[in-house]
Amino acid sequence: MPVIESEEHKALRAAVSALGHKYGRAYFTRTVEEGRPATELWAEAAKLGYLGVNLPEEYGGGGGGISELSIVLEELGAAGCPLLLMVVSPAICGTVIARFGSEEQKRDWLPALADGTRTMAFGITEPDAGSNSHRITTTARRDPATGDWLLTGRKVFVSGVDIADATLIVGRTEDTRTGRLKPCLFIVPRDTPGFQRHRIDMELSAAEKQFELVLDDVRLPAGALVGDEDAGLLQLFAGLNPERIMTAAFAIGMGRFALSRAVEYARDRTVWKAPIGSHQAIAHPLAQAHIELELARLMMQKAAHLYDAGDDIGAGEAANMAKYAAAEACVKAVDQAVHTLGGNGLTREFGLASLITAARVSRIAPVSREMILNYVSHQTLGLPKSY
Repeated sequence: MPVIESEEHKALRAAVSALGHKYGRAYFTRTVEEGRPATELWAEAAKLGYLGVNLPEEYGGGGGGISELSIVLEELGAAGCPLLLMVVSPAICGTVIARFGSEEQKRDWLPALADGTRTMAFGITEPDAGSNSHRITTTARRDPATGDWLLTGRKVFVSGVDIADATLIVGRTEDTRTGRLKPCLFIVPRDTPGFQRHRIDMELSAAEKQFELVLDDVRLPAGALVGDEDAGLLQLFAGLNPERIMTAAFAIGMGRFALSRAVEYARDRTVWKAPIGSHQAIAHPLAQAHIELELARLMMQKAAHLYDAGDDIGAGEAANMAKYAAAEACVKAVDQAVHTLGGNGLTREFGLASLITAARVSRIAPVSREMILNYVSHQTLGLPKSY
């Protein structure tokens, strides 16, 4: 794995950074306050080929991988305008369809996901399942008369369902040989009868709203099933590893934005005839935050490289570690940035206060840090489970 970025990646990073700073934090904050997604930025990012950089060229994408897509999200975040739906639409859903979808599904969805004209949400979490995906109760059964699927269940904390054209729903079907339930993925268009959404009132300020979904015998054609009915966890984790890598990119970008504001303030703010950044009590915590963000980025790059190389097992470990490291680094960077600015850190002018809640999300979603520690202790260290 290359430790130093290629010239192509450096150029991509610089170009996306320029786009992000063209819009900036003020634009992004305004869209949140207006209760709408950052459609202008999304459209321009798509036009420049950034949204579909990870998708196959034959379907309108850039032919790259999660390595390139994570750069795009990180740099937009560092400019103060992260696009959360990038984690879901091109990274999770686009990747799953590209790897496992039928030719019809690929032709129908991938070009539109790449050019930004259509988006897709992702529904896996349930009220009673939480982090335990083996307890998912959303089930799908065949209608013997038509061959259609009938999907029933509930999902919670699904981002952007109201603006997405469809949601990739994780359900379970019964194995006819064993009677056991196995995970499967279904594309559910937004206006499908029986597919209901209810907005969850969140303290978090974000352009993408959170929803609870209710699926009441939602009828789907046979072609709504993505991939092989018997592939099970293989297809599911093909989407979850990119989700963790992109969440790391989201957190690193957010942390970098906060840190840059704090560093700028520490250079300019003068007390007792010296910039406050000249004092080690201010400078050292900011230096530590920078170091931890850089270390998290290295693990994120390793995870993306392994995933793009087809090493799903190696990528699983690295993606979890990257997400953990990035979330911790982000929370510390945001906290230190706000503390560096003092009272100004809580003003709208500097745009940091809203990041306090947003940074905490990176510790919680899409998987908590405790579950990542469980994964590492069991899978990597070989320690016994407590559950």
